[in-house]
Amino acid sequence: MFSKILIANRGEIAVRIIKTCRRMGIATVVVYSEADADSMAVEMADETVFIGAAPASESYLVADKIVAAARETGAEAIHPGFGFLSENASFARRLEKEGIVFIGPNPHAIEAMGDKIESKKFATKAKISVVPGHVGEIDDTAHAIKISEDIGYPVMIKASAGGGGKGIRVAWNRKDVEEGFPAVKAEAKSSFGDDRIFIEKFIESPRHIEIQVMGDKHGNVVHLFERECSIQRRNQKVIEEAPSPLLDEATRAAMGAQAVALAKAVNYDSAGTVEFVAGQDKSFFFLEMNTRLQVEHPVTELITGVDLVEQMIRSAYGEKLAFAQKDLAIKGWAIESRIYAEDPYRGFLPSIGRLVRYYPPEEGAMGDIIVRNDAGVREGDEISMFYDPMISKLSTWAPERLAAIDAMGRALEDFHIEGLGQNIPFLAAVMDQERFRSGQLSTNYIKDEFPEGFIGTPPTDWQRDLVSAVACAMHRIVTARSAPQLLRDEWIVIAGLDKRLVRLSNGGAAYQVEYVNENRALTLTDVDWRPGKRVFRGVLDGKAFTVAVKPAAEGFVVRHRATTLNVLVLTPRSAELHEKLPAKKAADTSKMILSPMPGLVVTLDVIPGQLVRAGEAVCVVEAMKMQNIIRAERDGTVKTVGAKAGDSVAADEVLVEFA
Repeated sequence: MFSKILIANRGEIAVRIIKTCRRMGIATVVVYSEADADSMAVEMADETVFIGAAPASESYLVADKIVAAARETGAEAIHPGFGFLSENASFARRLEKEGIVFIGPNPHAIEAMGDKIESKKFATKAKISVVPGHVGEIDDTAHAIKISEDIGYPVMIKASAGGGGKGIRVAWNRKDVEEGFPAVKAEAKSSFGDDRIFIEKFIESPRHIEIQVMGDKHGNVVHLFERECSIQRRNQKVIEEAPSPLLDEATRAAMGAQAVALAKAVNYDSAGTVEFVAGQDKSFFFLEMNTRLQVEHPVTELITGVDLVEQMIRSAYGEKLAFAQKDLAIKGWAIESRIYAEDPYRGFLPSIGRLVRYYPPEEGAMGDIIVRNDAGVREGDEISMFYDPMISKLSTWAPERLAAIDAMGRALEDFHIEGLGQNIPFLAAVMDQERFRSGQLSTNYIKDEFPEGFIGTPPTDWQRDLVSAVACAMHRIVTARSAPQLLRDEWIVIAGLDKRLVRLSNGGAAYQVEYVNENRALTLTDVDWRPGKRVFRGVLDGKAFTVAVKPAAEGFVVRHRATTLNVLVLTPRSAELHEKLPAKKAADTSKMILSPMPGLVVTLDVIPGQLVRAGEAVCVVEAMKMQNIIRAERDGTVKTVGAKAGDSVAADEVLVEFA
């Protein structure tokens, strides 16, 4: 077995690989950029090598630097993780010449299946059903428009070397192609060093189902069943699960057999994923093959008990697979939620910054469930604008699907992050939705269920009780410390549109919470909170919960899952006076175009005095390797321009002001 492996990646996947290497007794080397000098992966590795500036094009994508680091440290093999050089056939071939083992498939397999254009040609030649599209290279925007109109809108514009949801746009008309084609080429060049593009028919209301395959260098290939990855936003997977609630045994076997056949046809010898687009009628079409480890591999590991990173290492070393297809079986159900640094309340825009507080849920087996959190960050770390905005991958396992979903909802409650926007409330909302719980999924799910964007969810009756109980308990604890003479039992609690008379009595280990005008009472026990703490834990009438809390100008802000309420705990007289206060007016920004996110201005195409029409693109802001087109929301004449190409801007910074 290898004695030392270099990991040519960063973040959570680097940490994930280190953990398996430690268990196998293999030393690790981590390369790092300027932005990752103090990262968890650097801290955990046995050796580290600095490889350059923060942009991936100057560090993680530079093969010469990776090879030099392996030579310097004596690493016998390189694991590329996912992204960066993981699907680069020339890099794998370079390592062969250097006598360094590439922990991934052979270069021929990468070329045949990893390149999105070549894989389409290969699958068509093999008479495998593929999504209709143009599989040749595209010259320019005019050529892209002609192809799109020949196929028929809507179409999907995709980077040939793409992955991770980057380098993809859906075009519904000619204008979308005119804007989307150059944007995808730019993203592809900056993210993958390859700006080739292909276009295919966009199938509406599909499901995204993928088959995990694993091969060795002796001709053996097996599949490890499927993952449902239909919950996507901007073509980026958000929630995955294994197995799929759509498939029956016959369809599962058919998809698995086709995936294995494709892999064997190119002598595939590592972990890989064959992706399919599936109809609600269980029809399916080959989409592409990712010739690397997938981000969502933990759910497959949870239902099969197979460590895919270990199997990749063993295969690269030349070992035969230790199991056959008949030895593999699905056990239980697993859900994965991707925790992203983005603000769901602002259209899921990237939110870079420091993790001022980072409290993940407890990991491990707890009764009939398992909680797993794959992360590469700690409290105090910074989420950089140069890389993917994922903070961690939270996974849960249970014997049945609904139990796994309930475990995920509870784990998301326990996950507390401060310092930047994050999508935990959104993920929690999905776990509570009846449509998701019933398994009626499609890649349009988020667009269908949140057509106006995400604004949180209204409180359920139980959450109304919970929020008022928590607020009264916090108010009592604070008052007991700061002004015990003001302690009383009865309070008016105002939470959103609710106004309730609540009597809170302290019985020592428990609080009795009485809703006076409703003739009922609940018991609040196991309270874990003190002033200044941002998480309140407890048990309300036998149901354990965790809420995020913080002081407001008046009262508290309490969030439970996707429900957030400003809560006031007042005396009857204070409540009476509070009703007479005028509402605060929001600032007027109707004549401004604000940067919706922190990022880098790529282009700013308007000048003072220019007339701009509603819907016209005025600038492009790049953040987290994604180019975001900013459009005017109204007609107007430009008064001032607040930035220029190359400037770094903060969220809400004024880009353009109208007269």
